[in-house]
Amino acid sequence: MSTPQQTRTAVTLDADRTDPAYRSWLKEAVRKVQADANRSADTHLLRFPLPEPWGIDLYLKDESTHPTGSLKHRLARSLFLYGLCNGWIRPGRPVVEASSGSTAVSEAYFAKLIGVPFVAVMPRTTSAEKCRLIEFHGGQCHFVDDPRTMYEESAALAARTGGHYMDQFTYAERATDWRGNNNIAESIFRQLEMERFPEPAWIVATAGTGGTSATLARYVHYMQYDTRVCVADPENSCFYEGWTTADPDVTCDSSSRIEGIGRPRMEPSFVPGAIDRMMKVPDAASVAAVRALERVIGRRAGGSTGTGLWSALRIVAEMVAEGRRGSVVTLLCDPGDRYLDKYYSDAWLAQQGLDIAPFSDTITTLLDTGAWPD
Repeated sequence: MSTPQQTRTAVTLDADRTDPAYRSWLKEAVRKVQADANRSADTHLLRFPLPEPWGIDLYLKDESTHPTGSLKHRLARSLFLYGLCNGWIRPGRPVVEASSGSTAVSEAYFAKLIGVPFVAVMPRTTSAEKCRLIEFHGGQCHFVDDPRTMYEESAALAARTGGHYMDQFTYAERATDWRGNNNIAESIFRQLEMERFPEPAWIVATAGTGGTSATLARYVHYMQYDTRVCVADPENSCFYEGWTTADPDVTCDSSSRIEGIGRPRMEPSFVPGAIDRMMKVPDAASVAAVRALERVIGRRAGGSTGTGLWSALRIVAEMVAEGRRGSVVTLLCDPGDRYLDKYYSDAWLAQQGLDIAPFSDTITTLLDTGAWPD
């Protein structure tokens, strides 16, 4: 069923669908977006060192090396191609998105690439660095005080300006070619081909739109792998509750402190039936995990990486306890320099009432002994 915006757009744009100037612009816009993918090398698969006797390998798919610095670069590229090929994105008309940051940074990049305006509708609490990056790529930031109003405000803004509401939360899972075409799942399995455990026991993802976990799980099923997919959910997010209760209408009142993941409602792009497991991760554990990541491999990452890493380490501990060998993959979603005033700030932790010490001790105990403290 068409949204009101798409119906309105279809009516107002019928007259220029066959305009040679528009078709020429469309062909060039699609070429530019596809050329971006052609220029980009694949992202790295980093090893997180574990004791050799465990017989377990832990990897992080480093999505921070994309041109816009995050996993969302893949999503933004797919959404722009989807919107262009559907005739929704038009020359000179703004693209509007509801986003807490990284998706908006990437979409601002692609909007600038094809020469259309971009407006990000986001919570007022979004990190200053992400706002700076959006504006660096030519986008505008439109703030709301209540994160639950982002969707309605984005649609209304697109209607007022004659633009297109990208709506990542609806279209993320359908814009991406989950059967292959060098999506993130195919890339992971290709990079593991020469490793000692080329078919991972688990892939751990986090969920903002839910599109990445849907792509990973669908690809695993399509290729008939035995790999299981786990989704790690932060505090102040309803995905875990919706998955465990099978309630698509579940909501929560607070917004996630882990930027880019966790939602106050079950998003249309989240496909609960495709995934095998979910874990609820305390925000303090997410921060403890990204700080441990820096200590172990010298890389700073955002909080969503910590949420996934915490769950991956817990799965590793379960495998050690059961004497199982194999590999586990999680994602390094974006760089930590976007969050120096948050997850790497002790003052911010104190302000939020987060004590990471017990969770840091848990990680240390695991890496020293192989045991996960009760």
